[in-house]
Amino acid sequence: MTNPNATIEGLRLQVDMIKCVGHASCFELLPERVKLDEWGYPIIETDPLPPHLVAHARRAVAACPTLALRVDGKVARQR
Repeated sequence: MTNPNATIEGLRLQVDMIKCVGHASCFELLPERVKLDEWGYPIIETDPLPPHLVAHARRAVAACPTLALRVDGKVARQR
């Protein structure tokens, strides 16, 4: 279980494109950080989340029906 008092500095929203099937719930819950491509799959900003969006990002993670989203402090591999 994660510590709710842990630092939120450097947290990023990330998507596992293998698990994602394009439900777009992340876009509906967090349009400030998620855009959709022409097929409805998410394009996630890789910058750290600002503190005021962390709770919204965690809601989007919890709402993902395929568990394709996560919030963590690791830098996503860029292609």
